[in-house]
Amino acid sequence: MTQAIIMLTRNDVTVPDALEVFHQIKDTGVSNIGFKDMGLSREKYSRLVSTLKEQHMHTYFEIVSSDRQNTIQSAKAAEELGVEYLIGGKCYREVQQIAAAGDIHYYPYVGKIVGHPCVLEGSIEEIIAEAREYEHFRVDGLNLLAYRYDGDIKTLMRSVQSAVTVPMIIAGSVDSITKIKFLVQSNISAFTIGTALFEKSLVPEGSLRDQVQAVLTLTSP
Repeated sequence: MTQAIIMLTRNDVTVPDALEVFHQIKDTGVSNIGFKDMGLSREKYSRLVSTLKEQHMHTYFEIVSSDRQNTIQSAKAAEELGVEYLIGGKCYREVQQIAAAGDIHYYPYVGKIVGHPCVLEGSIEEIIAEAREYEHFRVDGLNLLAYRYDGDIKTLMRSVQSAVTVPMIIAGSVDSITKIKFLVQSNISAFTIGTALFEKSLVPEGSLRDQVQAVLTLTSP
């Protein structure tokens, strides 16, 4: 079963009213909520995570920072916040140690991550090699920016999926019903979706709640 991770984010930044947005959608049946390491003050992140825990949500904190220092700082922030899942980031050895100390499931980015919003570069062979290295290092899963890849997206997804046994989250630019259906048909473990919800890409005339409910309907067994 493919899980949908509803991101309180737009253009790779946590929306400023993330807590209010969550309250709008919390009774849609959503169970996985995520946000980026950019956009809110530490106080607001703390309040958001506390509320999500009170509502029994699975929490996903995504590192989009590209340099080592900010990545490590974000990982430490995730540990302090007590999130359940940490996704993204490239300094996987250091981040994995921090995640393990906080009993956090860690899914690092795989491949060469460039810019912000992030794009994915590199050959499929290079990405597979890195994915296998991560698996050997015993990360909990992988975070693949498949729809931001500058090559054959479907071949990339299928190749990485068949090369490793750990779960894989598809993150970034999941912005259509067609893409979601493909991910479900491909039995991808999970995907993130954020900007598309705020831009009403799934239900053009619908509310934010309508977008979320559309996602949940497409991923329901």
